[in-house]
Amino acid sequence: MLTETSKTAIQALVFIAQEGGDDPCPPATIAQSLGASPSYVAKIDTLLVKAGILKTFRGVRGGVKLGRPLDTITLLDVVEACQGKVLGDYCEEYDKLEEVCGFHVAMHELQGAIVASLEKWTLTDLLARPAPVNEAISNCRMICASR
Repeated sequence: MLTETSKTAIQALVFIAQEGGDDPCPPATIAQSLGASPSYVAKIDTLLVKAGILKTFRGVRGGVKLGRPLDTITLLDVVEACQGKVLGDYCEEYDKLEEVCGFHVAMHELQGAIVASLEKWTLTDLLARPAPVNEAISNCRMICASR
């Protein structure tokens, strides 16, 4: 559902928000913290700057900073900056859902639920719970990742 670019963008934004200082964060620092290539992070930063989510600063102490308050940046904003508008990939959109088959109605509802969920979550929400709530979940993730 989410591309690797969208996931990395979300992780980068959380990192930038946690760093939080007044100085811009260099893309190389973000890349190092995420274990990603600096050029890939720079590409993602460009997408987020175009969407107004990040601001860039040039110079020796250059880098990126959040372009808007944390509570105004939704996951939908990030996903649409990286992947484009969230659209259903089935046939075409219909104005009268009562005139289409059940599959199209179900897909329309699914798309609405995805957009609503992505729109509900902000960076503030993600920062409020940056890690699993207990050790069991953390252990489960390590086991799943090793498969």
